Amino acid sequence: MPLNVWVLIAAQAMAMCTAPFIVFIGSIQGRALAGSPEYATLPVAFVVVGTVLSVKPATWLMARVGRKPVMLLGTVMGTVAAGVGALASWQGAFALLCLAAVLGGSGLAVVHQYRFAAMESVPPKLASTAAARVLLGGLVAAWVGPEIASIGGDDPLHPFLTSWLGLAAVQLAAMIILVLGYRSSGERPRPVHEGGGRPMREILANPVIWVAISAAAVGYAIMSFIMTATPLSMTEMAGHPLDDAKRVIQLHIMAMYLPSLISGWLIRVVGIRRMMLVGMVAYLICIALAASGVSFHHYLGALILLGIGWNFLFVGGTSLLPQGYSDSERFRVQGLNDMMVFGFQAVASMSAGLALSSLGWAGLLLLAIPLLLLHSGLMLFWYLRRNSVVTQPDG
Repeated sequence: MPLNVWVLIAAQAMAMCTAPFIVFIGSIQGRALAGSPEYATLPVAFVVVGTVLSVKPATWLMARVGRKPVMLLGTVMGTVAAGVGALASWQGAFALLCLAAVLGGSGLAVVHQYRFAAMESVPPKLASTAAARVLLGGLVAAWVGPEIASIGGDDPLHPFLTSWLGLAAVQLAAMIILVLGYRSSGERPRPVHEGGGRPMREILANPVIWVAISAAAVGYAIMSFIMTATPLSMTEMAGHPLDDAKRVIQLHIMAMYLPSLISGWLIRVVGIRRMMLVGMVAYLICIALAASGVSFHHYLGALILLGIGWNFLFVGGTSLLPQGYSDSERFRVQGLNDMMVFGFQAVASMSAGLALSSLGWAGLLLLAIPLLLLHSGLMLFWYLRRNSVVTQPDG
């Protein structure tokens, strides 16, 4: 693998810490500062809102100035977010906590582009492997993020203040890694003319695009919906200690990224379609297991399966997406893809707290089923249309 891929893995390991950090403490600190369970998961949701709002500007800037300057800007946003989070802890201000989450999401919008930068640094046949390798950085983030978050959880005066300062430190580490290691010369040349390629309407007429977007969007929405509610369900409803919730979230996020060791190889061996099907089966088993009990092992087993299902759907969708666009169209399609993916995730995250408080844990889990049916329908349409084109006799 080229140097840029390894640099992106290391940078992702640091910059991605924002996501598990806020997932772990967002609902807990939000519950303490907001004073109402309906608003407890809003900080987690606002991370995704920040991502959605920033995806288009991030890809627009990358198309014009290159990926590296925008990646560095992303680490700056992550550092500022951590500073605002520290201020929120100091003042006990829920509004500042939500602002920190939005700013953190803006930084994550850039981090999510690392996978495309990696794919464009290698020959096409290695693109899926490069994308999966970069996601491995999330393994480190899965462990480091919650560990940093728990540092200041017991501070009686300003809970989580030290935690946010620790997050600022790892964002600065990501910045240093990118400054010293990433080489813009390894990037694919940017398109000369803005808006090059086909009209978006013509691009979207290809069902491959919709299946790719759906795989990542549905995968992210279901994962975020269940994961966002898990810490609150475990600690407030099932009576588990905070450390148990932390371990479940850590192992869940590790399960999200650990399959990246083999997911690129799996795509070459079994194909994208079969890997997506395995991901959906993992989601179905996750829902059934989580609904069957509220012991620690029920939560743990379900969240591990949730992570595996997410990886197979997200990596599958990311690998399939380039089959639907040309080189000059890539920034437009990548921007649209991530806007839809994180738009779905934002809706899921923002509704998780309300769904949990009004329907309970089992009711929340059942709401994931329609999304799986949606993606299944798109995959079936793609499969039938592709087969009809292949078998159509020459005229």
